[in-house]
Amino acid sequence: MAFFERLSDTRYLPTAHTSGAWNIHEQHIAPAIGLLAHHIERDAAARGHGFMIGRLSYDILGTIPIDTMDARIEVLRGGRTIELVEATLLHDGRAALRARAWLLRPNATAAIAGTPIAPLPSAETMPAWDPASVWPGGFIQNVQVRRLDHGPGRAQYWARALQPLLADEPVSALARAATLFDLSNGMAVRADPKDIAFPNLDLTAHLFTLPQGEWLGFDTSVSFGPQGIGLTSTVLHDMHGPIGSIGQVLTVRP
Repeated sequence: MAFFERLSDTRYLPTAHTSGAWNIHEQHIAPAIGLLAHHIERDAAARGHGFMIGRLSYDILGTIPIDTMDARIEVLRGGRTIELVEATLLHDGRAALRARAWLLRPNATAAIAGTPIAPLPSAETMPAWDPASVWPGGFIQNVQVRRLDHGPGRAQYWARALQPLLADEPVSALARAATLFDLSNGMAVRADPKDIAFPNLDLTAHLFTLPQGEWLGFDTSVSFGPQGIGLTSTVLHDMHGPIGSIGQVLTVRP
């Protein structure tokens, strides 16, 4: 069973595999993040310009029941070399998740490609870890994780989804990876979520190359400030090396 079923060109039905970690009767935001990435890519492909996504920035506007959702999309800034697109996921007419994506025309830069960021240890070198030991919910139960724990708020790990994003519909490696982006706030916890709530209000991913393969690597640090604000920072990797970063602001609630 996939995380979502398509009902029409703009309407989707979540399955029980999307149930959340903070509340199992609501959707985990992670699959919805992947769904909007796919919706943006699908719209871009239909317009045929061949642009690539360089940034995905999400604002989480509210909780989402496990119920039928609608997606809408708008080009905010068109262009010959760059484009800004906004996609919104709605439940019963209420906006619950909004994404803005910068798309860029590809250029031939292989000769100068590179990064000073160190690669992540391979998944094979990390022990298997069960995220359900910390978090409940259908989504968490459908993610495989291999992880090195470096203490509160610090971990390196690889993850892959055990279910497809959409039933009977191919999606890109980026959309599959985006389905896992929101794991970054739950795999390196600073505090027991039974005692301290720390949901993220947003998620922004900056990419300098598109992911490849099923496994996505994370090098994550979580910080809490003294006034109820937190930050989760992650460097993303695929099997070839670093690919970008994620930032999430947290509301920390004892």
